[in-house]
Amino acid sequence: MALPLAGIEAILSSDDLQIASEDAVYDFVLKWARGQYSSLEDRREILGSRLALYIRFPYMTCRKLKKVLTCSDFEHEVASKQVLEALFFKAEAPHRQRILAAEGSDSMNRRFIERAYKYRPVKVVEFELPRPQCVVYLDLKREECAGLFPSGRVYSQAFHLGGQGFFLSAHCNMDQQSSFHCFGLFLGMQEKGAVSFGVDYEFAARDKSTKEEYVSKYKGNYTFTGGKAVGYRNLFGIPWTSFIAEDSQHFINGILHLRAELTIKRSSDLH
Repeated sequence: MALPLAGIEAILSSDDLQIASEDAVYDFVLKWARGQYSSLEDRREILGSRLALYIRFPYMTCRKLKKVLTCSDFEHEVASKQVLEALFFKAEAPHRQRILAAEGSDSMNRRFIERAYKYRPVKVVEFELPRPQCVVYLDLKREECAGLFPSGRVYSQAFHLGGQGFFLSAHCNMDQQSSFHCFGLFLGMQEKGAVSFGVDYEFAARDKSTKEEYVSKYKGNYTFTGGKAVGYRNLFGIPWTSFIAEDSQHFINGILHLRAELTIKRSSDLH
């Protein structure tokens, strides 16, 4: 908080910043600006002309982007421009997002480059009708997956369905039947009291052998209560060495593409 503006800019320009999510960067920038500039006019000037350039709005959650639009510390025109650009980026297909990120790799334009987030960004498509449903896309780099061996795990950002927060977690774990390491995918519910409801879920992944289409790997249903998780310990039914191998069918241009589809089961669906 005591660093000067140049120091803050130097830190925020890093792609390797170890941070939970871009939402945390945004929260910090606001806190720092409010601490350094007591005048609203001065804050708007420094945020609009300098600090907003270092916040990677395309990787913020939609929930936080809504707050940007109502934040008085930003000029409305600046906030609208950043949020609109971020939403267009999120609406792009994952491969198009990667092209944009590659194009934006110069030192003055890094807002499309993903940092080393603790919680991996996800793309979420939500539906309210005919019942609450969402489709979540999680992409993991080969080196991220390799780093999970022998017992690591990586978590996604939270996403919401039916008013509850969920997350995906990818694991390297031991297959219970055959005692070899394998890749597992799990769906967890954030701690939110004693709420309990049923969820149908399906995990899928893209595969070279199926023309790179998403292929269903596991379906299930589970009655969640706060803090519980469910999933499949060996999503691809193969040992870890085959999953991570150079000729693996599961990495397309070095990326593992995962998809989870969640549907809330209303009580009327159970009868």
